[in-house]
Amino acid sequence: MSRNLRTRARASLPAVLVAAGLVLSGCGGGSDETGTAAEEHDHSGGPATVEGPEDSYAGLDLAEPYRRPQIQLTDTTGAAYDLMAETAGRPTLLFFGYTECPDVCPSTMADVAVALRSVDAAIAEQVQVVFVTTDPATDTPEVLGEYLGNFDADLPTRFVGLTGDEAAVVQAQLAAGVPQAEDEGRLHSTLLLLYGADDAARVAFDTGNDWRDIADDLGAIVG
Repeated sequence: MSRNLRTRARASLPAVLVAAGLVLSGCGGGSDETGTAAEEHDHSGGPATVEGPEDSYAGLDLAEPYRRPQIQLTDTTGAAYDLMAETAGRPTLLFFGYTECPDVCPSTMADVAVALRSVDAAIAEQVQVVFVTTDPATDTPEVLGEYLGNFDADLPTRFVGLTGDEAAVVQAQLAAGVPQAEDEGRLHSTLLLLYGADDAARVAFDTGNDWRDIADDLGAIVG
């Protein structure tokens, strides 16, 4: 899959606002679409935007901080999971995808896992990774649990997988400010959001970033 946004490219276009996570990635395909920038501070009205002038992070600098969203879904044990209640004040990586994705989703989860293994253990144990399915018809709690176990088995904090009915998954994407998945969840955002202890996300990552970028920014935000 082609890389739609590259961190390096922003340095040469300091005056341009770049849409990050506006890209809907068709896993295994080549379709891209763009969304509309959010107007509200909680970003429930539209997807994320990033801006490049200062380039403070290795990942994509968000034009304004995103608040940790209110998301209520079901975890891999079948229990209700309230993202705000469970992760408030804790560094959190949030990603939307699906388990049958052949490329973007596994590569993103693998990059996250490698990044967490590369940083100091004291940093890694503070970080909660949350994977929300865009294909709830397929991704049951059991399926999500088995999938994420391929990435987090030896990490100090296990990944959280979330699913629910279609309406709840749509609302979760709206709350997070990422574009709505299409084609039964197969066409989804590539944005990986990093929330700090202050419950704000100032940086995100996409397919133009790798585990080194994630590790660098975890060190800066968590450390």
